[in-house]
Amino acid sequence: MPSSDIVVIGSGIGGLCCGALLARYGYSVTLCESHTIPGGAAHGFQRQGFTFDSGPSLYSGMSYRPSTNPLRHVLDAIDETVDWVNYDTWGVYIPEGQFDTTVGADQFVDVLRTLRGDAAVQEWRRLQAVMAPLGRGATALPPAALRWDWGVLQTIAPYAWTLLRNGPALAQASAPFSQILERTVSDRFIRDWMNLLCFLLSGLPATGTSTAEMAFMFAEWYRPGVTLDYPIGGSAALVNALVRGLKKYGGTLRLGAHVEQVLVTDQRATGVVLRSGETLQANKAVISNASIWDTLPLIPDAALPKAFLEERQATPQCESFMHLHLGIDGTDLPPDLACHAIVVNDWDTPITAPQNLVVMSIPTVLDPSLAPLGKHTIHVYTPGNEPYDLWQGLDRQGAAYQALKAERAACMWQALERVIPDIRQRVEVELTGTPLTHERFLRRQRGTYGPGLPPQQGLLPGPKTPLKGLLCTGDSTFPGIGLPAVAASGLITANTLASVRQHQQMLQQAL
Repeated sequence: MPSSDIVVIGSGIGGLCCGALLARYGYSVTLCESHTIPGGAAHGFQRQGFTFDSGPSLYSGMSYRPSTNPLRHVLDAIDETVDWVNYDTWGVYIPEGQFDTTVGADQFVDVLRTLRGDAAVQEWRRLQAVMAPLGRGATALPPAALRWDWGVLQTIAPYAWTLLRNGPALAQASAPFSQILERTVSDRFIRDWMNLLCFLLSGLPATGTSTAEMAFMFAEWYRPGVTLDYPIGGSAALVNALVRGLKKYGGTLRLGAHVEQVLVTDQRATGVVLRSGETLQANKAVISNASIWDTLPLIPDAALPKAFLEERQATPQCESFMHLHLGIDGTDLPPDLACHAIVVNDWDTPITAPQNLVVMSIPTVLDPSLAPLGKHTIHVYTPGNEPYDLWQGLDRQGAAYQALKAERAACMWQALERVIPDIRQRVEVELTGTPLTHERFLRRQRGTYGPGLPPQQGLLPGPKTPLKGLLCTGDSTFPGIGLPAVAASGLITANTLASVRQHQQMLQQAL
């Protein structure tokens, strides 16, 4: 029976960060991925010479040090690099009109003055002033310093004074961001804008997004000189860097290795059984990067307490996605196309409503190597607002499924036509993804975006479980859904298994 210290289930960003860091800590690691491509929701794929991002395309804090982004900390810890291109502008299409906006301290003020006048600008400045100390609090302690045992008292000790100084701000961290808005802002557009940013960050509106998440965003996006980053080679380049780190330190990545069951011996997780029938032994721990809803069915009956099962199964889920991946002819397109654009159809409809928000990415604006010469790669998606129930039970080969795909993709085409009016005449490659696609390839129950846990219900429960030897990582263990959150979860899970001395040495290298 093949054995290693650690078996990791799933090669999403959380699993890759955790596995690569554990390998750096000296553990023998085997990472099992059901798909034939690593990366989970961040994997890249190719069709007819076009390279596509399957999911995330917005990065910040990755191209410089020191950074507050936990994903950058992982890369620094495993001594791997990615080439980044910088930009600061994205397109906005909303009921009030169309404009380009930039990250940074002041340009949004100009937009706001044009749309809403000086009174709105004063409210925005007031919100910025309120968020400034909260931003310092949100970035006072790097997640890389955290671990899920008493050793944390030693690893956070260097930050004790900073934490104490930012105590009042930290006390507000877990409260809903809506509380800040309600006492600070009355302007309708600013409230709508903040709800939009909350949904893009967490999959939830301001009432369900923690103040800490938004404080981190303010600290990152609304400061002088800030830029956004895009990895040369697409999101696959980032995945490849994490895989290189895993292998460099002796770890193994097994693709097409679908885990059917977690082995439990003497009330301890001791390995996994693959669909092929092969058994892999884990001498130290099994770590699941699958969502909590997909992890629990892998555990034998009675191995986990009933109360724990009921609590974790009840974790609310965000909705799913529609995706449109296109390879197009770029002849005579404007040279100043924005890499990213968003479309909001109706502010009077909740930002979380199906098809109300559409996000577009044209990464070849920044990295032409992702498409043949003179072509563009495009990814359009409805972020976490597509109901799974519409699709449940449909035959993916049937006429009803194909008809529903065309119907539900229409809003994405309409949004894209606002950026490239003749887009339909330019298409050379067209791929439409649905919640069933999301469920099938990403192994996500109901194709979910991730946990939709409002902050007032408390923080997500961390990596440990009642079953000895079983830990979890990814978006079911740490607040937030995006890449920084899952990278932080991978860091924390790996740190928990490392010695305090190893952890402290890693911090010196990474930070």
